[in-house]
Amino acid sequence: MTAQAMDRTSRVPVWRQLREDLVRRLAEGEFADQFPGELALTGEYRVSRHTVRQALSQLRADGVVLAERGRQPRVAPPTEIEQPLGELYSLFASVEQGGQAQDSTVRALDLRADGVIAGRLGLEASTPLVYLERLRGAGGEPLAVDRVWLPAELAAPILDADFAHTSLYRVLAERAGVTVDHSREEIRPAVPTRAERTLLNCPAGVAAFSIHRLGHADGRPVEWRHTLIRGDRFALTTDLAGAGAFQLAW
Repeated sequence: MTAQAMDRTSRVPVWRQLREDLVRRLAEGEFADQFPGELALTGEYRVSRHTVRQALSQLRADGVVLAERGRQPRVAPPTEIEQPLGELYSLFASVEQGGQAQDSTVRALDLRADGVIAGRLGLEASTPLVYLERLRGAGGEPLAVDRVWLPAELAAPILDADFAHTSLYRVLAERAGVTVDHSREEIRPAVPTRAERTLLNCPAGVAAFSIHRLGHADGRPVEWRHTLIRGDRFALTTDLAGAGAFQLAW
């Protein structure tokens, strides 16, 4: 496979031509072992280093390559876990369905009071809450930091449960008879802090999803959850229909 010559007379900027040709070569299976560096691309395409950096910057924004300062660019690995929008899901189940083993390290499991969280659950500020914090893993690598608050009057039976290899929703249903049947999520992009990046073993330059969920059971709010999940290992997907078939609320 050969590089396509850049057309200096075209109205399409040279950096964009370079980007499109690199995408073509990637689609044809080139660079499977190693993506060329800036100097190699400069020589092969006979363009300036600035042009190469513009093309790589766009490829990085598109999620095609990982191009970090001071390191050789490399092809971005495929997203490992996909979660369809519009349905109640368990992260545990999503990982398992993706063909990977799920594991969790429990960082906290106790009773505590939190006036702000209690308010979100429609409770008095001093109401005891069960708090569960886990480092979630998939395939032996960190995936997410998951923090959950539940009313103690409902969730106290889960305080001695082993969450290393099981779903919270499963334990909640089996031990407390509580089934989360509806939730509302707010999903935002987030830049992990240094401590969070270390905890998640998250490469520099990789963002995360910050997900807040209010879960209900039989019409009652029973779960407030915050999950910080690595953006390079998790994707949200949806099927789109024609106009009028449905509306997306942003």
